[in-house]
Amino acid sequence: DYVNYPDQSFFKMSLLLTMRWLPQFLVYLIDMSIWYAVWQAFAGTAVGFSENLGDIRTMSDIRKNFSRAPESFCRVMLSPDAGSRRGSMASFMTQSQSSFNSMGEEGQSLLGADPHKLQSYLNRLLDVRVQKWVMFSAAWNEIIDHFRQEDIISNRERDNLKFSRFEGFSQAIYLPVFQTAGVIEDVLSELDAATAEQPSSPLSDEEFFKPITSHNTMCTAVSEVWELGTYLFRKILGPAHQDDVVAMTSLVIKWAQDGTLLQHIHVEKLRSTMNGFIQLISLLENKIGRRKCALKLRRPVSSNSKSMSSALKRVKSTTSISVRSTEITAIRKAESGTKHAIIDALRDQVRDKIRSLVYAVKGLLKSVDVDSESRDVLDRLTFLLSMENGFIWDDSYTSDHLDVLSKDAPFKEVLTMVHGLVACHPKDVEPKSKEVRRRLTFFVNSLFMDMPYAPSIHDMFSWNVMTPYYSEDVTYTKADLQKRNDELGVSTLLYLQTLYRSDWKNFLERLTINDEEKVWSKKNLEQTRIWASIRAQTLSRTVSGMMYYEKALRLLANLERLDESTTKDLMGEKFGYIVSCQVYGNMKKNQDSKADDIEQLMHRYPHLRIAYIDSIRVNRAGAAVSYSVLVKSDGRGGIQEIYRVRLPGNPVLGEGKPENQNHAMIFTRSEFLQTIDMNQEGYFEEALKMRNALQEFAKREGPLPTTILGLREHIFTGSVSSLANYMALQETSFVTLGQRVLAKPLRIRLHYGHPDVFDKLFFITRGGISKSSKGINLSEDIFAGYNNAIRGGQVGFKEYLQVGKGRDVGMSQIYKFEAKLSQGAGEQSLSRDVYRLCYRLDFCRLLSFYFGGIGHYFSNVLTVLTIYCVVYLMAVLAILDLEKIGDRVITPMGTIQMMLGGLGLLQTIPLYATLGVERGWSISLREIIHVFITGGPMHFMFHIQTKAYYMSQTILVGGAKYRATGRGFVTQHTAMDEQFRFFASSHLYLGVELASGLAIMGIFSDAGQYLGRTWSLWLASVSFLASPFWFNPLTFDWNVVVSDYKIFLDWMSGSSGGPQKSWSMWWVDENSYYKKMAFSSKLIYVVKSALYLLVANG
Repeated sequence: DYVNYPDQSFFKMSLLLTMRWLPQFLVYLIDMSIWYAVWQAFAGTAVGFSENLGDIRTMSDIRKNFSRAPESFCRVMLSPDAGSRRGSMASFMTQSQSSFNSMGEEGQSLLGADPHKLQSYLNRLLDVRVQKWVMFSAAWNEIIDHFRQEDIISNRERDNLKFSRFEGFSQAIYLPVFQTAGVIEDVLSELDAATAEQPSSPLSDEEFFKPITSHNTMCTAVSEVWELGTYLFRKILGPAHQDDVVAMTSLVIKWAQDGTLLQHIHVEKLRSTMNGFIQLISLLENKIGRRKCALKLRRPVSSNSKSMSSALKRVKSTTSISVRSTEITAIRKAESGTKHAIIDALRDQVRDKIRSLVYAVKGLLKSVDVDSESRDVLDRLTFLLSMENGFIWDDSYTSDHLDVLSKDAPFKEVLTMVHGLVACHPKDVEPKSKEVRRRLTFFVNSLFMDMPYAPSIHDMFSWNVMTPYYSEDVTYTKADLQKRNDELGVSTLLYLQTLYRSDWKNFLERLTINDEEKVWSKKNLEQTRIWASIRAQTLSRTVSGMMYYEKALRLLANLERLDESTTKDLMGEKFGYIVSCQVYGNMKKNQDSKADDIEQLMHRYPHLRIAYIDSIRVNRAGAAVSYSVLVKSDGRGGIQEIYRVRLPGNPVLGEGKPENQNHAMIFTRSEFLQTIDMNQEGYFEEALKMRNALQEFAKREGPLPTTILGLREHIFTGSVSSLANYMALQETSFVTLGQRVLAKPLRIRLHYGHPDVFDKLFFITRGGISKSSKGINLSEDIFAGYNNAIRGGQVGFKEYLQVGKGRDVGMSQIYKFEAKLSQGAGEQSLSRDVYRLCYRLDFCRLLSFYFGGIGHYFSNVLTVLTIYCVVYLMAVLAILDLEKIGDRVITPMGTIQMMLGGLGLLQTIPLYATLGVERGWSISLREIIHVFITGGPMHFMFHIQTKAYYMSQTILVGGAKYRATGRGFVTQHTAMDEQFRFFASSHLYLGVELASGLAIMGIFSDAGQYLGRTWSLWLASVSFLASPFWFNPLTFDWNVVVSDYKIFLDWMSGSSGGPQKSWSMWWVDENSYYKKMAFSSKLIYVVKSALYLLVANG
């Protein structure tokens, strides 16, 4: 153009070209971070699939793989000594033999009188495979019991999920109802299909029933329904019919063993018979538990009753069973004058169902005219319906017997299980809680992942858990739970009840509370406080979750047949938990209720240890001596001091959290140390796998030893609000797929926080796990990773074990959290640790380190800088009428708009990949769409500016500091003046500036296509301005708006009282950092001021 238009100034032309190409150049600089996010998604997906993540996503997947679970559980999670061929086998045999001896006549009635049959069942029971099922069932039932204790399942759901054990029955365990529900329907469908396709020549029993006998679950379900169903039938009819029921069931067992079932029954009529049985079971399941029993027996035991019984003698022949009708008639006449009608609706309903079932069974029988055994069964069924003093005709006998059954706990347990087996659809018996389904699917899935084999309890590594605590909530008090929010009028307990509605119902059911006011009674108050506390981010939740490790070790020791005294010794040797409560001593002196709650935790968990700093004045001048102190519960309601170590001075010199951890390190007694934050929780089923995870340190993948083991986290605060859900999704992507890719294949994962496990011996000889210098070590976690990499350690990351973690749930909390991370990243970029590490990394790992770490924050800075430059350049070109060069009209910057608008979209690809691998692609897509519909892009764009602002401010000015984000639920509305103080400098001023620039550009531009050129820039401006108010509760309530506006005007016009009361004082405080700014940093703001002059001049 300079050649074609020689009258143009070369300087002007160069300046215009620079202005036009600058946005493209800046976009080029952030391109790589976009491509890294895309590549990360594909690489993380591939690694996740290779590690079998997400193979089991639903309860249906659990059912399909459940038969493989015991084998995998025993092979991987139990040591070779468990279920050993010596001690475990012997004790198991003794237990089984005793249970069979206790069966007595009942056992023989079910299995037949042949002792060889008993022995065959015993041999099957003692099979190694059955042992594995028994041991797996013990662990599984313990997991389900802990679900119930946590109130995330109801009593009925617990019964449906647990393996069943019934004393005196043939099998050691019975499959959970959720596994076998609906299987009988599948069996009937198989039989219907086989009957329809049966060839002209009859098949043998083995061939006909092969589809069922070859399917483990079907075969087991049929076996359970037969055994438990015949038991129920015999119990329902009572002792008057026991001999007949035993004889009939023995004949059917004989037919099955002889392979002659098809010769004796009509298979095509099984479905109608099963329907009659289901109706009977459903009726009893619904009503037997609510039956009101009579105060005394309706049928007195007397000589008259004996004579009635003796009058009904049966005369058995080869063809029939007849009753002496003359005696029956006499009895009826004798009773007619004395017998009163007994009204019993349930009895009559049960009789009707029994009649229908018996008629259906009679219709099943074949060859009754020629086969004596079939005729015998038919005659016994006929006699059952006509027996005068039996279930069908004797009202007193039947009503009294139903009363007895209503109080028979074993009968009702079997009834509930059989009802689930035959009458429930699989969906009906699945747990309703998403949390339960998530935890169960993850646990079962992890059994098939690459997990090291477990050593014995004696040989396993030892480890301690350490949690730093300052002054957060320990256990909610009654006052905390009843405290109401001013605007919403909602108490904390009501909020939790609404958020966890089903959990609250389960809690009331567990404590058998019908009136909710009784939760405040002296008997239930402590349980209510605990229930609420373990659903918030409290110390109580963290401690109860971490102490699952001890319970898990006890269960594993029990499965491996260790005696109680040995187990007790090993608990103290292999595991310990220390909470570093820095100011516990001050709490005690000030009689803070939190100190009492901490002591209550020590009494509840005897192996819990509390470390704290104790300062004692030694003279009147104020000189004090500091000690590190370790205490525990003495088991008698008091607190016992274990150690007191004198310190050279106050140990808290730098950042509080790392100093808190460092002073407690001397009290850890183990080979490995797991660091757990105060906002985390543990799960019992995951604690079972910790012994396996520690074996990762024994493996050596590559030339360097594994010195840090990273574990995945589950963000449990996602259900609190939309903001909490966005934060949970963002963190989920980072702590799973992001960490997975950094560890494999990039080999540059460091230490990004808890719940990583450290090789303690390695770290205490190389500087410790926490650097605590003020400011520079604001993000103290990452410096342990830097230290580890520089000194020759290697970091592993495994996803077969997870730990829960809470995140911030309110706008201001998230803002402070992102600000803290951004300032920490800024300090890291200035630290000597990063300098040394970068000099030692090869080029490829250096790039991986940059884009996987602090480069993310630099990319955010460049993104906001690009938006800023594009707006001002477009505005300046429009104002100065330089939108065209010569006669050429400007081409709209469509590429820039697409890149800026697409930046947020492309950054969601790792999130989509994370959810897709673990939940399924369609569910993942629905989640992403839901995020977009609810305003997610505004939230993410808002925090791009949060990171950019604090990252650049820290580098230019410094002054990074720890920001306590709080752990509570944010249910209250934030006033407008508070919102302004929070977000004005970082977002609101920039949003107004961008909107003004775009408006000016729209006024002066002649190039057209205004929306096409500016839509992504307007989106950024609106996000910065609207997000704080869009995500604030009650923002659009008119009364609240009026109140906020009045308070805001008072604040703006105030002149004293500090930044909280006066805008002018806030302005001075907010901009005080300019005075400390270096001259080179001030030049950047001079350039910004020059832009204002240029626009004004134009």
